[in-house]
Amino acid sequence: MKAKLLVVDDEINIREGLKKALSLDGYEVEVAQDGQEALDKIDEGDIDLVITDLRMPRVSGEELMKEALSRYPYIPVIILTGHGTIENAVEAMRNGAYDFITKPLNIDKLSLIVNRALENSSLKRQNRELLLQLKKKYSFENIIGKSTPMKNVFETIELVAPSRANVLIYGESGTGKEMIADAIHHNSPREDKSYIKVHCAALPESLLESELFGHEKGAFTGAIARKRGRFELAHLGTLFLDEVGEIPSQIQVKLLRVIQEREFERVGGEIPLKVDVRIISATNKNLKEEVENGTFREDLYYRLDVVSIHVPPLRERRDDVPLMVHKFMEEFSKENNKEIEGITNAALQALVAYKWPGNVRELRNVIESIVVLTKGSIISEQDLPQYVLSRDEQSHLKIPSGVTLQEAEKRLILFTLQNTGGNKTKASEILNIGRKTLHRKLGEYGIA
Repeated sequence: MKAKLLVVDDEINIREGLKKALSLDGYEVEVAQDGQEALDKIDEGDIDLVITDLRMPRVSGEELMKEALSRYPYIPVIILTGHGTIENAVEAMRNGAYDFITKPLNIDKLSLIVNRALENSSLKRQNRELLLQLKKKYSFENIIGKSTPMKNVFETIELVAPSRANVLIYGESGTGKEMIADAIHHNSPREDKSYIKVHCAALPESLLESELFGHEKGAFTGAIARKRGRFELAHLGTLFLDEVGEIPSQIQVKLLRVIQEREFERVGGEIPLKVDVRIISATNKNLKEEVENGTFREDLYYRLDVVSIHVPPLRERRDDVPLMVHKFMEEFSKENNKEIEGITNAALQALVAYKWPGNVRELRNVIESIVVLTKGSIISEQDLPQYVLSRDEQSHLKIPSGVTLQEAEKRLILFTLQNTGGNKTKASEILNIGRKTLHRKLGEYGIA
């Protein structure tokens, strides 16, 4: 669709000459002889850019610019000025004009300014529209998404939140499982009660048991006082068990009893403690496979998975990437006192095309880095990391036939570590296994 320009000048030769020249560039051009006529045309709609002289009868170019920008801040205004009014033109730019050009006019220079101004305006409009979409209908408790998979997630949250049912959230690392758990709790009747979180993979078995159930004084070396566990602290509220698939089998037995009987004893204690706790758990593992492999109790699995929610990886909901990009741009621009006005279509398409093995967490980190390091107000492809720009960003691992499953796994782990520069956290996310599992396998295969 052609951009529609408005040329405003009280000299008929100038406005008609500009109309003819700019029409040859492919624009639709309207003209007005003073500021008042121009405002009337702008109010009629569809004007994409204004080119105006400063000195005109009735309403001056400066008054026109101020009024137009107050009503329509995303319409760029270019000032035409004679040598005697350059100071006025500079002042107009301070008040919001996009640029100015002196008379006699250089049409080629004006064409370049017009093209650049329209591109800039388009990016600002796009940014504004996406942010408005986010605020209106594509955000649920800070979870962003308009894709069909995320709409299904939102619907499930709305249905399950008011209930007492335990919920098991599946998803790769970085997909936002904890945010889903937060949304369920804060939309439940327990929202004003305790909300306690435990990262099960971050604690060794001895500490995890004490963290969950508490301990009595003298229960073990170093237990110098009684400690209340997370279940006790979450009474009448919600307990979130992150990476629940990493819980050792011995603790799984005790966890099952709490869910079934709603009571437990502290480590080293004998008195049963009654609790009313709703459990929301999350895992990046396939717990059905863990049950089949004998590493996770089947009865506990069914107690936790009363309602399941699958959080799709970012590569399966690419429609959500532009929304997230603009949300993170706005967030990190404010945090870093930067004025980021938009992102080019080429850069945005590169971000959409990338596979994001680290999912939302990786995207968020990349946008933060870009905002901090960029020198301009518009993010372009030059601001993106090189690995994001590469359409074939991940090389392929070739495993010859005849290799054992164990050897293939070893090669895959080595290959992933090489691609992540030895970053074990990143490697475990890509391999979709916990850090503890990765460390165990590194030991088994003798990988330093």
